[in-house]
Amino acid sequence: QLQPVESGGGLAQPGGSLTLSCVAADNTLDLYSVGWFRQAPGKERKAVGCISQSGQFTNIAEAMKGRFTILRDNARRKVYLLLTNLPPEDTAVYSCSAFQNSYKCTLNSEIYDYWGQGTQVTVSS
Repeated sequence: QLQPVESGGGLAQPGGSLTLSCVAADNTLDLYSVGWFRQAPGKERKAVGCISQSGQFTNIAEAMKGRFTILRDNARRKVYLLLTNLPPEDTAVYSCSAFQNSYKCTLNSEIYDYWGQGTQVTVSS
């Protein structure tokens, strides 16, 4: 069973940047479409963005367009979430998820079969 593993979280200054990474414990993430979601304390989980298995299709949630980017390197079997121009409101646990689909991805969390534990992003001065 696929087990996504996130890394790269930490403390960022307002206006700063972070790059999160997602890999699979069995090194097979290149076979999956990947989504990123986040959950702030006391709030519901929200979609951040997704990327198809091939990398040809991406979708970023409207509120984050222009600031967040999703990339993948299938040779390294990694997916990246680039966070820029961070305000404190972006503080949350960011989780990587996956499902098998070659052509598209989705911001619907119910479609994803596999979830990582998440990595904490804190934006504070």
